[in-house]
Amino acid sequence: MRLTEILKPVNIKVPLTAKTKVEAITEMVELLNANGELTDAKKVLDAVLDREATRTTGIGKGLAIPHGKCAGTNHLVMAIGKPAQPIDFQAIDGRPVTILWLLTSPPEMTSPHIQALARISRLMTVDAFRLAMNNATTPDEMFNLVVEQEKLM
Repeated sequence: MRLTEILKPVNIKVPLTAKTKVEAITEMVELLNANGELTDAKKVLDAVLDREATRTTGIGKGLAIPHGKCAGTNHLVMAIGKPAQPIDFQAIDGRPVTILWLLTSPPEMTSPHIQALARISRLMTVDAFRLAMNNATTPDEMFNLVVEQEKLM
């Protein structure tokens, strides 16, 4: 699976205006909804926030991958957000989040959902890629970084 088969530049927002975890997740869900990716934004938002309430998706090194499965979309979709200021996500390493990847899918798409989560995690473990993503200033720049990094993996 290639993330660029799922991710669209229009679903990347730089910068996010959010200052909190809930605001960031809400802003990214609203972005996906505005771009016609969702059938029910409220269901998606509720699913992602419910998942976040069970355990933080702030996995460390400035990365969070909020995600949820629900009937609010009929396909696997993702968004990337880069907040104007780092956001406290109660990450496992205690560091604030600088890059968010939001992922949502219908309940029956468990395998692709997990594959996408794993692929995001794998990409973001590459220090040079993570640094480049943090330095990116436009959605197209971020998308092109993902395209180029996926070619290497």
